[in-house]
Amino acid sequence: MTQDTISPEPPLVVDMTGQVCPHPLLGLRQALDRLGAGQTLLLRSDCPGIRDDLFAWAARTGNEILRSARGADGVTEYHIGKGRDAAIAVNATLDLTGQSCPAPVIEASRLLSRMLWGQIMKLVSTCPASREEIGAWCAATGTVLLKSQQTGPGQWTFFLRKG
Repeated sequence: MTQDTISPEPPLVVDMTGQVCPHPLLGLRQALDRLGAGQTLLLRSDCPGIRDDLFAWAARTGNEILRSARGADGVTEYHIGKGRDAAIAVNATLDLTGQSCPAPVIEASRLLSRMLWGQIMKLVSTCPASREEIGAWCAATGTVLLKSQQTGPGQWTFFLRKG
């Protein structure tokens, strides 16, 4: 991306100065949820490990580090663009192909109970009732249904964030 495509003032500034890893990355992920595809934000961090983590995260998620600059105060500013088709960074996958309901809800609940707040699970199900059951279960438990999509004949994939 060229310099002139970076907005002069990002719509959102995330100042994570004084926070150590993984907090700057977690703050960034939460902030990106509030932006639309193609928008940018400015992340400020003095964490020595954030640079490597940030570039690895961007490569995995389809987001883009547009530029970075280290200031005299030791704080680095990263201009980050939200990808238009950013992939969802998945922490765990649960494939329940061939299992009938209520197995998807029961197994998803078990796996999410062992995950950290904010982590994302990919759930694959072929149970015909899973679309309605997963949605209702998420609403009742505070689990966030980020995305659901049909990925094959009779197969649905759900992206759930522990919340």
